Amino acid sequence: MARIGDRESGIREDPGLRIVFAGTPEFAAVALRALIAAGHEIPLVLTQPDRPAGRGMQLRPSAVKEVALMHGLPVHQPQSLKSDQARQPIAEAGADLMVVAAYGLILPQAVLDMPRLGCVNIHASLLPRWRGAAPIHRAIEAGDEVTGITLMRMEAGLDTGPMLARVVLPIRPDDTTGSLHDRLAELGGQEIVRLLPQLAAGQTTARAQDPALVTYAAKIGKEEARIDWSLDAGIVARRIRAFDPFPGANVLLDGEPLKIWRAVPVEASGQPGSVLETGLDSITVACGSGALKIFEVQKSGGRRQPVAAFLAGHPLKPGDRLA
Repeated sequence: MARIGDRESGIREDPGLRIVFAGTPEFAAVALRALIAAGHEIPLVLTQPDRPAGRGMQLRPSAVKEVALMHGLPVHQPQSLKSDQARQPIAEAGADLMVVAAYGLILPQAVLDMPRLGCVNIHASLLPRWRGAAPIHRAIEAGDEVTGITLMRMEAGLDTGPMLARVVLPIRPDDTTGSLHDRLAELGGQEIVRLLPQLAAGQTTARAQDPALVTYAAKIGKEEARIDWSLDAGIVARRIRAFDPFPGANVLLDGEPLKIWRAVPVEASGQPGSVLETGLDSITVACGSGALKIFEVQKSGGRRQPVAAFLAGHPLKPGDRLA
């Protein structure tokens, strides 16, 4: 793992900063836990409003809210930060710094200007590559060999601010968005804790992003998850990993949805979407170039299961089609 950025020695571990934290999903919750464990003062936590989830569509708090309540931290959940009333708790917190990670709301300039040291964002890519909502998914989908964490000073643009630190993390050949997310989340928590003493001491250097290297990580849509068998098998395999755990790459088998969770490209040829071979633990399906050997699937309403268990109840033969 290579680090790009300043590492100063002789800086006290406790910067004495008041930090407002803003984040919503588990990626952000990991960073919040790290800040709490490091003993930082957090007078306010911002997170998105509770959302309906699960089969019963009951309102559920965000992962960040759960961590904040567990530690007795004040929580503010505005629908937006456009009004003075919504921004008032932030102003009253008197923060030195705001730390933001996957919050999901745009911070207006009035909020960015509130903390005396500004706002720092934890972003799950090596900016300026993969600005936007789905940097982990898109890095895997594109076949990137590395990704990482960027800590940047926030400004009004989307992930456009100058970079305070970048840490490179290799993408493993079997990484899914879920597994890579977890490693990046831990790395982000470690890096923000490491950076805070430097910020407090005024010993950071921010570097502008190179506009020629910008790429955008658009939000993942469920419609993208349908497998296109006309594509190269390597591309299909990367998409399966990129869409794990959400939204899950899927096909139709006999008119019923079937999610594919684990597969590898192999050398074989045939009509795209047709079953070439069924083994004890795998199904081989032809792609536009090469083929996909599938090891783990999930029927609608069921759980993930090895292909061996699936075939026991759904026998397939060469020539059958996955649409």
